[in-house]
Amino acid sequence: MNERSMTALRKSRAAPGLDLDLEAPVPKLGPRDVLIAVRYAGICGTDRHIYDWDEWSSHRVPPGIVVGHEFTGTVADVGSAVTRVAVGQRVSAEGHIGCGECEFCRTGRAHICDRISIIGVDRDGCFAQYIAMPEQNVWQLDERIPDHAAAIMDPLGNAMHAVTAAEVSGKTVLVTGTGVIGLASIAIARYLGAAHIVAADIDPHRLSKARDFGADVAVRSDETDWVDQVRHAALGGGPEVLIEMSGHPDAVRGGFAALKKDGTAALLGLPASAVPLDLPNDVIFKAARVLGINGRLMFATWYALERFLVSGALDAESLVTHVLPLEKFEDAFSLISSHEALKVIFEIGEST
Repeated sequence: MNERSMTALRKSRAAPGLDLDLEAPVPKLGPRDVLIAVRYAGICGTDRHIYDWDEWSSHRVPPGIVVGHEFTGTVADVGSAVTRVAVGQRVSAEGHIGCGECEFCRTGRAHICDRISIIGVDRDGCFAQYIAMPEQNVWQLDERIPDHAAAIMDPLGNAMHAVTAAEVSGKTVLVTGTGVIGLASIAIARYLGAAHIVAADIDPHRLSKARDFGADVAVRSDETDWVDQVRHAALGGGPEVLIEMSGHPDAVRGGFAALKKDGTAALLGLPASAVPLDLPNDVIFKAARVLGINGRLMFATWYALERFLVSGALDAESLVTHVLPLEKFEDAFSLISSHEALKVIFEIGEST
C-alpha cells in the first residue's frame, strides 16, 4: 500500500450531521489485521441515529470516528500473521469486535462481550475507502452472493438472528416495522416455516412490499384499531411471536398488547429514548418471553445467512433502492429521512 490518506465520512462534532474528510489516514495494520478496500457500504438506522445525534448516540458515540458498519470490499493488504485470507479476496466482515477474554467471549457469546467494540460506533467504520478489521472478523464471500447483497449482510444477519432466536416454525408471527430488516425478517420467517405472518407499518408502499416478501396480512399501524386488526389477523387471539424491528414506541407497545399469552417477543428496533410498557398486563400476566436481539451470533448467524442467500429464498438486491457516491451523503440521509428510500448504499471503491 502506497496511499497515505483516503476519503472518509466522520462524526467530527457533537452535533447533528457528518463531515467528509478528504485526508483521513489509511488505517495501520497490526500482525493479525486485514486492510479492506471498501466497494459498497450500506446506511443503517443506527447511522441515522448518529447523523441526527439523538439521545442514544450522544451518550454512546465518540465524536471523531468514521461512521458505518455494513460493507463489502476486497482485501488490499494483510498483517504479517494473517493466514486465513489473502489479498484480492472479496469479503464482508462482522462489525462487533470482542475482547476475546471475558466470560461471554470465552463461552461462545462474543456478540455481547463486556468490552465490545463496534465499527462505526466505538471505533472507525466503513464509510471510507479503507477499513482495517481483525482477521477473525473477516467473512469470505460466496461467489453466488452479489455485491449489493454482500454489502448488507450485517442487517440481514440481524434479521436472521432475531427470527431464529424466536423459533417461528409453525407459529403465527407479527413483524412490526417493514424496513429492510423487517422485510428480510418476513422472508426468513417464511423460509423457516412460520404458519402465518402479519406485517404492521404506517407506510402503505412498504406494506405492499411486505406482501411481496411473504406476509399474509398487512396492517396499517397508524389506524386506531390496528392492535385489534392484528389479533384478528393472527388466527387465534394474537400472534405467538412478535418480531419488533421499528423501534417506534407505539409499535413496541402495540406489539406487546397484541402478543398472545405465552408468546415470544424478539426486539431489535432501537428506540431513540426510553419506552414505557404495561409490564403487568403485556409481559408478566401473559408469561411472555422477551428476547433482546443484539447483533448476530458469531458466527452461527453468518453461516445460516449465507445458506439462506445462496438458496435464492430472498432477492436481497431488490432491497437496495438507491446507490450514491460517498460525496453525496447529505442526499443519502435526506432520502432516508423522507422515507423515499428503502435501502441506500454508498458506492465507494471501483469494481475489480
